[in-house]
Amino acid sequence: MPRFAPRLLCITITAWLAIGCEIGLGAVRPEAPALDRAIEKARLGSWRSLIEQSGSLDELSKLQAANDFINRSVSYASDREVWGQDEYWATPLETLSRGRGDCEDFAIGKYFTLVQMGVPSDKLRLTFVKALSLNQAHMVLAYYPSPADQPLILDNLDRRIRPAAERRDLLPVFAFNNHGIFLAKSPQQKSAQPPQLLSRWSDVSERALAEQASALHERG
Repeated sequence: MPRFAPRLLCITITAWLAIGCEIGLGAVRPEAPALDRAIEKARLGSWRSLIEQSGSLDELSKLQAANDFINRSVSYASDREVWGQDEYWATPLETLSRGRGDCEDFAIGKYFTLVQMGVPSDKLRLTFVKALSLNQAHMVLAYYPSPADQPLILDNLDRRIRPAAERRDLLPVFAFNNHGIFLAKSPQQKSAQPPQLLSRWSDVSERALAEQASALHERG
């Protein structure tokens, strides 16, 4: 992966969260027309079927299936357009209910979809990068087959799953998952900063887990 010399981590995180693809809290959704509700129901049903039927797939096939599904099912829109606020990290259920989201929502949706499909979370890292062609902050999902391997990048800008070395249009800044925060310069080096430093990540993780538990309870 291209190298990025990190600055003081807390400053970097604060700056990139401030200028990224818009993040924040939810808004009340107006009642959707019947057709919109039917499309939403079909989209969520397809997502649940994808997860339930993924048991026989190997990890690379799961990556491809999740990447294709989220990229096809979600249209890009800013948090202001979708939620009426400047900052919001949506759960996969929220993103797929609306069918719209920004780069964080694409990446977060893929992360939790893959975890539910059985991919170990320590192989997945949400990664803030600079999209050089757009000259702006961006988020992708990185998959590490093993800790020392070059990651594969799941993205909504380039919808092909490609090794990080082939994504010269992306300049990594830092990455994180529920195991910690990682420096772009040394991807195998975990930062001393706790994941809770990313309060929005903690919040969306709790909401996604609560939604998953509720869905399992309803099925049970």
